[in-house]
Amino acid sequence: MTIDILQFVPLRPEVQRELEARYRVHGKDRLDEVASIVRGVVTNGHSGPPPHIIDRLAKLEVICSASVGYDGIPVEYARSKGIPVTNTPEVLNDDVADLAIALMIMTARRLVASDRYVRSGQWPVKGEYPLASRASGKTVGILGMGRIGREIGRRAEAMNNRVAYHSRRPVAGVSYDHYPDLVALANDSDFLIVIIPSTPETQKIVSKEVIEALGPSGILVNVARGAVVDEDALVDALVSGRLGGAGLDVFANEPQVPEVLFGMDNVVLQPHVGSATHETRRAMSQLVLDNLDAHFAGRPLLTEIK
Repeated sequence: MTIDILQFVPLRPEVQRELEARYRVHGKDRLDEVASIVRGVVTNGHSGPPPHIIDRLAKLEVICSASVGYDGIPVEYARSKGIPVTNTPEVLNDDVADLAIALMIMTARRLVASDRYVRSGQWPVKGEYPLASRASGKTVGILGMGRIGREIGRRAEAMNNRVAYHSRRPVAGVSYDHYPDLVALANDSDFLIVIIPSTPETQKIVSKEVIEALGPSGILVNVARGAVVDEDALVDALVSGRLGGAGLDVFANEPQVPEVLFGMDNVVLQPHVGSATHETRRAMSQLVLDNLDAHFAGRPLLTEIK
C-alpha cells in the first residue's frame, strides 16, 4: 500500500532519497491536491503545520519533526485530534552544548572582534589588542537543566567553573546548586546560558530584571529560542553598557536581527546554527524517517512528544 507524506522541510539528501523510496512524498505546494490522502507530515519546529492545515488533512496519522524544539507545531491541538508528534531529542545535545560554550568563550575573549582587528590590518598600526575576560574560574548559570543543559554544565565544569542552574524544581541526579529564583541566579553568575523550551510560560522569562541582575560584567548566551528573552531589554542593556556582552544563536524575529548589534565588539552573533553539523543533521533526518517507519509498521514511536 502506498503511503502519502506531506513534506514541509527537506531532510538530508541521503535520507531524503530513502524517504522517497519508501513513501509517496509531496511538497507543501501540492497541499490542495493531496490533502485528502496525506497520512504523515515531515516538518521542523518552526514550520507547522498550523491547526487549519491539520484540519484539512483528514487522514493524517502522525507528524514527525526534524528538531528538538517544537514551538511552531500545535502539539496539543494535534494530540486532541489523536495525532502524535515526534521530535529529535538527544542527537543534537553535544552540538548545541558545544556552541553554547563556544559563544561563552568567544564573547568573553572578544575573539570575533580581535579576528576583525587582524584581518583589517589594525594590528601593525595600533599595536596590541585590548585585554578581554577569562572564561574559566567563573560562575556559569544555566537556565534549564534538561539534556542539553546537563551537557553544558559538564563542559563548563571541566573549565574549572562553578555551575548553578534555575528550573521549576531541583533536577534529580544533578549536583549543581539549584536557584529557585532566576534573578538571584543571574545576580550570582558571570555567564547566564539559556537553554529552555519556548512555551507560553517561558516567553521573555529572561526579562529586563534578569538582564540587569547579570550586570555590566555579565554575559548572556542564548542557544534556546529568541522568544524566551526580552530582546528589546537585551538590546537596551547592551547599548547602555548595563550588560557586559551577549553570545546569541537565536533571535525574536529570525532571520531579522537588531542592526544595532552588528557593530558591537562585545556581541557574537550566529544564524541559528546550534545543530548545524553534517553529522547531527543527518542523525536528525534519520530519526524522522525511523519514526515514520515505526508508525506505519505498527510499532511504538521512538521519540513521541509527551
